[in-house]
Amino acid sequence: MNRHIIVIGGGVAGLATAWALARRGARVEVLERGELGRESSWAGAGLLSLLLPWDYPAELNELAEHSLALYPDWIAGIRAEADTDPEFRRTGMLVLPPYDGARAAPGAPLPAGLAPFGPGLWLPEVPQVRNPRLLKALREALTRRGVGLHDQLGAVGLDAANGRVEAAVAGSRRWQGDLYVVAAGAWSSELLGPLAAGLPIRPMRGQILLYRAAPDRLPCVVYQGGHYLVPRADGHILAGSTLEDVGFDKRTTAEAATELAALVARVLPDVAAGAPVRHWAGLRPGSPGNVPIVDRHPELANLYVNAGQFRYGVTLAPACAEHLADLVEGKTPKFGALRYAWPLI
Repeated sequence: MNRHIIVIGGGVAGLATAWALARRGARVEVLERGELGRESSWAGAGLLSLLLPWDYPAELNELAEHSLALYPDWIAGIRAEADTDPEFRRTGMLVLPPYDGARAAPGAPLPAGLAPFGPGLWLPEVPQVRNPRLLKALREALTRRGVGLHDQLGAVGLDAANGRVEAAVAGSRRWQGDLYVVAAGAWSSELLGPLAAGLPIRPMRGQILLYRAAPDRLPCVVYQGGHYLVPRADGHILAGSTLEDVGFDKRTTAEAATELAALVARVLPDVAAGAPVRHWAGLRPGSPGNVPIVDRHPELANLYVNAGQFRYGVTLAPACAEHLADLVEGKTPKFGALRYAWPLI
């Protein structure tokens, strides 16, 4: 692919897109208004599963299944060119009641070691990744591939005329390429402004608490009633997350802390007895049905978007990046392009 491509957005969607395009031979530059990888992609828990899969439409489930099948080789490819270990591992997920047993996927027998946390539905294949380390590894791999990474740019916009984007602009700086990809997460529609053409992406706040515990205190992910606990290899446990439609407001709240701490108290009362070591919030790119938009702009021939992954940006990153790269190369994507098309107003 002998093209110069400008990717706008330095979260997991943008970095994964840059990785896919660079591996196919494109010359790629990434533009980020703030610090690379420090928005929603960093703020999430790195749990690689739909919550819960049977609650989502078929097009999202199929994309997630494809993405999870890509994950081991995707991580291996990144690790071959990066020093940082993203800590991709299969910890499994225990779903505690209440849940819809009639719609739920069949679970495996509950291992004896999980008996103190059960009864529940045991999904042993669910993996996780330590998302801040994944983002660091992607930055390292992209740098070694010669991808230009530009951050702390402030607001980035697009100059367009005659049905094409002519440049990406930040302050007095301009970047000109053959193609442009907007992968700016919750800010994608705002960045496009009058070029948004009805792109239905809006910010949705999620808050997380972080606890410190002994390694292996919690051997698997635990999910109940919309919230989850995700254990890290070093003993840290993330308790998440809320789902709040509050615009571009990243403040944390005492109400959310109380809500999240309740699950910790039910599952790990000894851990809950200590105060959380950190509380933060991030803004997800909300979209109808959580289904991402990965498509070419309906009017601008050299502009694409990879955004709207909502709660599942890290889960869907490999598949959405490959889908986008296929579109750019004029190849038929694995799944019908119309399933992730730009919705027309």
